[in-house]
Amino acid sequence: MYVIGTVGLPGSGKGEAARVAREAGIPVVTMGDVVRQETADRGLDPSKDHGTVAQALREENGPAAIAERSLPMLEDRLESHDSVLVDGIRSGIEVDVFEDRFGDAFTLVSIEAPFETRADRLSTRGRDAGETDGGESLAARDDRERGFGMDDAMARADVVIENTDTLETFRARIEAVLEEATVNSSGETPESEV
Repeated sequence: MYVIGTVGLPGSGKGEAARVAREAGIPVVTMGDVVRQETADRGLDPSKDHGTVAQALREENGPAAIAERSLPMLEDRLESHDSVLVDGIRSGIEVDVFEDRFGDAFTLVSIEAPFETRADRLSTRGRDAGETDGGESLAARDDRERGFGMDDAMARADVVIENTDTLETFRARIEAVLEEATVNSSGETPESEV
């Protein structure tokens, strides 16, 4: 059993890392899906109210609420797979939830890229950095994510991947981390900067 978590600001490459994991046969639990479901359950528009509901969940149920709601999903996938990737960790408190539950079988990967690079990527996806995620600017999203404690989570990463090269290079780095993490599922945690 092994759980790989990813943390990173919007546009850093977390979605691509999740794609690489899926292609390798590793199931992915996206913490944003927990928020999207809750947004829909509240009768709100997930494309516009995602950030508001994420904040509300944390205020109503504590800062670990989204991570705690994702645990049953992770455990379900681990029943039929050796490893799983949890996408979109937002705070050190969420890291605590996964470390407490999975111990040495958890590795946190921070995916990092400069603001300008992330803005360009979002623009390429048809989302302007000035207005993304339901009209919220990239800078505002960064501020919201940092407000959840993302900087603390990123600082605690076992592995840091600087995503500033080509897509092929990034994918190769993610593949290497996934392979090392699953090989080290005996308890050794990979600690490196890729």
